[in-house]
Amino acid sequence: MTLTELKYIVAVAREKHFGRAAEACYVSQPTLSVAIKKLEEELDVKLFERSAGEVSVTSLGEEIVRQAQSVLEQANEIKEIAKRGKDPLSGVLTLGVIYTIGPYLLPELVRNSIKNTPQMPLMLQENFTVKLLEMLRTGEIDCAIMAEPFPDTGLALAPLYDEPFMAAVPSGHPLAQKKSLSTTDLKNETMLLLGAGHCFRDHVLEVCPEFARCASNSEGIRRTFEGSSLETIKHMVAAGMGVTLVPRLSVPEDALAPTERRRKGDEPHIRYLPIHEEDGIAPPTRRVVLAWRRSFTRYEAIAALRNAVYACPLPGVQRLSE
Repeated sequence: MTLTELKYIVAVAREKHFGRAAEACYVSQPTLSVAIKKLEEELDVKLFERSAGEVSVTSLGEEIVRQAQSVLEQANEIKEIAKRGKDPLSGVLTLGVIYTIGPYLLPELVRNSIKNTPQMPLMLQENFTVKLLEMLRTGEIDCAIMAEPFPDTGLALAPLYDEPFMAAVPSGHPLAQKKSLSTTDLKNETMLLLGAGHCFRDHVLEVCPEFARCASNSEGIRRTFEGSSLETIKHMVAAGMGVTLVPRLSVPEDALAPTERRRKGDEPHIRYLPIHEEDGIAPPTRRVVLAWRRSFTRYEAIAALRNAVYACPLPGVQRLSE
């Protein structure tokens, strides 16, 4: 049994035609047919049902083809490991990012990565924290950018930045006239929250725990609404449906421009206000970290990714280093 023979049976199963499979493998049809017949004789099983119009895979053949595909993928991974051993920055780096970070960090991060390490393309995966942790555990992704806290899973962590929260209120709201707000200012407002599963929802409820009670019972629905994304929540704020907290990087820079710099008629529908210290309690922030498996050996790739993050503008956040 050879990898070439496994490649042939996978191609036939995919194309359902010996001629097209041979073309896909850049060999003659007789060469492919002889190799498959040899494999069938060695295994003493029939892999394909041959007819004049089409080739179908036998029930046992389907299982063997699936295993052959897995073997080919693992063999390719051996080549990738050898390639990375020569140059750790060579090869795809699979990066997971939570939903409340991805849209605001990834455009600049990808641009910096392409500029500085073009030989290390990023394959991106946005998801919830709990799902990214599972994908890290199973090796589906190499590393992830998430916000603490999350369960201790024995991962290696590198802090990236501390990001403050800002209040988002409708521009016509009385609170919009203030220069900054306290969490007490928000307690009597209709709070717009992300849906369950978003870690930023939990961060907001830690800052304003009274809304946790509202969000968990039917009577509280009058004081809390849930959205599927930060951008959806912002549109709800702009429509005057309530207020919310957002991470600093999600705030458009032009929304923070002084009034005198704005064009006439270019007034925003949302005012973004900082949260000030109250009763000795520091303003709310979240710590954003890069996490990876301790068994992951491409340390240079992790370092290059961190450098790409630090090369991003990151307005209003405090950059961190170990």
